[in-house]
Amino acid sequence: MINVERVHKAYPTRAGDRVVLDDISFTLGRGEKLGVLGRNGAGKSTLIRLVSGAENPTSGTITRTMSVSWPLAFGGAFQNALTGFDNVRFISRIYNQDYRENMEFVTDFTELGLYLREPVRSYSQGMRARLAFAISMIIEFDCYLIDEITAVGDAKFHEKCEAELFQKRVDRSMLIISHDTEYVRKHCGKFGVLHEGKMTFFYNFDEALEHHSFNLHLESH
Repeated sequence: MINVERVHKAYPTRAGDRVVLDDISFTLGRGEKLGVLGRNGAGKSTLIRLVSGAENPTSGTITRTMSVSWPLAFGGAFQNALTGFDNVRFISRIYNQDYRENMEFVTDFTELGLYLREPVRSYSQGMRARLAFAISMIIEFDCYLIDEITAVGDAKFHEKCEAELFQKRVDRSMLIISHDTEYVRKHCGKFGVLHEGKMTFFYNFDEALEHHSFNLHLESH
């Protein structure tokens, strides 16, 4: 289980602290899939980074009693000076995996070809996301954090991602953020809408989407 309790996150600016998340609480149990909607800048990616442990909350606590992936579209964990293959070896050794088998999977899945022999610092954002996703799939986690993975790659790549995540790992927990509301509707069983630092929860997608759309309408006026 992941337990997020009264989490507050603020970033210092010259004009004072900018509050991104304000008193957020929820639990994510084994096998549950939570989809989060919100406009750009609402704090969705910040929430995922906090749950992953990449950042710490300003206050509040996040307790994890199951293994949690890094954000699947996030390449910040890579060693930029190393090649794609060297990063696969590095992660494989940390998790005591057979790196040869993992390299074969990553080569087939990412379709990055010769770029896997180049330093990751030379990769585009999309290439880094492909590599991050593939490496996430070689390590089995209890909970996967999915940050706009549908924005990366073509339809064929999306199909491969769907098969790996939602067919082979249908029993895993997931925290999903996406601008693609149909993607959230299709894969999640409960929903959160982030707006002005607060998160409202729903078990009905249509109600969540209506609330999200209402917030967008308010901001456009």
